[in-house]
Amino acid sequence: MEIVCFGLSHHTAPVELRERFAIPETHAGEVATRLKAAPGVQEAVVVSTCNRVEFYIAADDHRAGVAAVQEFLAERIGDADAEHFFQHPTAASIRHLFRVAGGLDSMILGETEILGQVKKAYAAAAEAGATSKHLNKLFQRAFNVAKEVRTKTNITRGAVSVGSVAVELAERIFGRLASCKVMILGAGETSELTAGALHSRGVRSIFVANRSYDRAAALAAKMSGTALHFEDWPHQFRDVDILIGSTSAPHHVLTAEQLIPVMRTRADRPLFCIDLAVPRDIDPAVNDLDGVYLYDIDSLQKIADDSMNVRRQELVVCEEMIERHAQEFGQWLASGWTGAPQGFAPAVSGGLKS
Repeated sequence: MEIVCFGLSHHTAPVELRERFAIPETHAGEVATRLKAAPGVQEAVVVSTCNRVEFYIAADDHRAGVAAVQEFLAERIGDADAEHFFQHPTAASIRHLFRVAGGLDSMILGETEILGQVKKAYAAAAEAGATSKHLNKLFQRAFNVAKEVRTKTNITRGAVSVGSVAVELAERIFGRLASCKVMILGAGETSELTAGALHSRGVRSIFVANRSYDRAAALAAKMSGTALHFEDWPHQFRDVDILIGSTSAPHHVLTAEQLIPVMRTRADRPLFCIDLAVPRDIDPAVNDLDGVYLYDIDSLQKIADDSMNVRRQELVVCEEMIERHAQEFGQWLASGWTGAPQGFAPAVSGGLKS
């Protein structure tokens, strides 16, 4: 049995390519089940976030795992530029998953949001019946590795989410944010982290629009903000200074055509847009409009780099932890898969709790 990781990430592909391959969270279990049914494939997990789309396969051999993913992608998307994809053999796949779960492969080094996303991806595959002994133990070990990295090092010190970096960017442009009016499209985990960062920097006027009004209301209540029905957000848009897109919509929710008449009423008041979604919420063409400044998730990389010095000093310790766990798991995999891997402590509730 071999473990295969095949995919693309912010290291290998720009956002305009990543969004083409993004898989909605609601479809992750279904896709994993389909991959599991491919010849030679025994188990599968699909991890799709704003910065990566990765397929973890337990297969009879490496070629069978890669072929299953390539066939799925060809049917779903068509031909893709192979140079943007990576594929790892067993040892490298194990190590890569541990680095991803621990936040060491993220755009913002040490960010913690990715652990929750990986847990959800694994849970979706497990609930769909797409995992068994090998990937169950691999992902449970990954969650334990992530916990050890977070509790025994300072890798999470400082800005550790895309949302917090977005707020740093807003501060660079506006200075103090207390007087700014902010609208957030979406009410998921990224939106909540971003809203929390805004609130902590003094923002008191926050509007939250989401297709589920109850979720918008719940997030707005935490920030003493205002919830909007999703179809109503354009009507509240005139006085907004900062717009943050973080929905799971498969298409643009704000286009240049929608924005042109609004900008005509703003009398030289600029609009700052941060698009954290993949696929992107905001049409890139809005950046061509006078007074509109658009930053997508790849634009945040430079700001993230500026705040990484402290966390980079912890990388050596983190990599040593990951190497130890990867070798232990690799030895277990090669031994005939009897018992638990050396040093393995099963995670609470099937590994779904950090």
